[in-house]
Amino acid sequence: MTAPQAKLGDRSLYPDLKAKAYLAYAATGPVSSLVKAAVNRVLDGYAEQGNVAFFEWLEQRERLRGKLGALVGAKAEDIALTSGTTRGLSDIALCLDWRAGERIVLFEGEFPANVSPWQHAAELFGLRMDFVPMARAVEDEESFIQPLTRLLEQGVRLVAVSAVQFQTGLRMPLGRIAELCQRHGAELCVDAIQACGVVPLDAVTLGLDYLVTGAHKWLLGPEGVGFMYARADRARALLPRTAGWLSHEDGTRFLFAGPGQLRYDRPVKQALQKLEGGSSSTLGFAAMEAGVEPLLALSPAAIHSHVNSYLDLLEPVVGARGFKSRRAREAERRSGILSFEPPSGVTAADLVTQLRTRGVFASMPDGLLRFAPHFPNSVSEIETVTGALDEALTALQRA
Repeated sequence: MTAPQAKLGDRSLYPDLKAKAYLAYAATGPVSSLVKAAVNRVLDGYAEQGNVAFFEWLEQRERLRGKLGALVGAKAEDIALTSGTTRGLSDIALCLDWRAGERIVLFEGEFPANVSPWQHAAELFGLRMDFVPMARAVEDEESFIQPLTRLLEQGVRLVAVSAVQFQTGLRMPLGRIAELCQRHGAELCVDAIQACGVVPLDAVTLGLDYLVTGAHKWLLGPEGVGFMYARADRARALLPRTAGWLSHEDGTRFLFAGPGQLRYDRPVKQALQKLEGGSSSTLGFAAMEAGVEPLLALSPAAIHSHVNSYLDLLEPVVGARGFKSRRAREAERRSGILSFEPPSGVTAADLVTQLRTRGVFASMPDGLLRFAPHFPNSVSEIETVTGALDEALTALQRA
């Protein structure tokens, strides 16, 4: 039987999903039938062939690199596979050739995964850290661009920013930030986990030095896998402080090429794959490829347009119930996220619980009620969402 094809507004790839409206892709995406089938193929291969299957799935990773590169406008050789966003950011933070006293610039309100690695690097290498204020970022782009510019003028080694802010869904002006960094001699590292798959991204055209993401949100894969991109010259300059046996050229040769190949002096790879130090999740990378295929077939640009059409309809009806939208007014500053401040007397945590019992799945970052649909969501769900919201508000008011 032919597997169903991905279509905007069609959840045929999610026959097991129980939610009436799943709007929590910014937290964790559900698993599609394509992903389940890919995982089963890996398990079947290892069940039937044991270690022989290892080499088959090792080749799959090279194919996956090409698909991930296509997703972010990069070459396959500039992509490294990781165990997720945190590991990718940590590897970059640890492997840069820091000099004591150099400065890192971060942004207030970032998810901790894009703060902790830089904090630890600062402690290890004697670096300075500055935070750009973001209190008025949704309303006024200049409120953070101007402070960033002043810091860059003082001398900065690296700027770390999320492509999309996880609380408000604000889409950051990456091209503008990259141009500022280039003008002042700083490198730019982007956490793309809230963008990759739902927001069009071209790392090369934007001028990014590094891009890191994980699979379990908009990429529709599992937890525990992800990828990173680095400009080729930036990758070569990284020091192999997290290297392992697979970081070396021909690192697996001794396993199949006969005697005399077990050596410890093979050179470390120059490409970004030097950071792929050891055994990793075969299941996860097979699932990741299956998750990415619908995104490439539909295109992130089409998905972004579809998702925002959904949110354009949802925003006013939720706002009419006393919720304050935190979504940017300008279309080019929007992502796949629509967040609200709840009305007085109710909390996002209580609302998420109440909505879930009524078949609507949302999330609640830092006290906001966050809706995040993806390509399978249909605008026909909005009546269900608003009905569930009305029932949840009534239940909470009675309580």
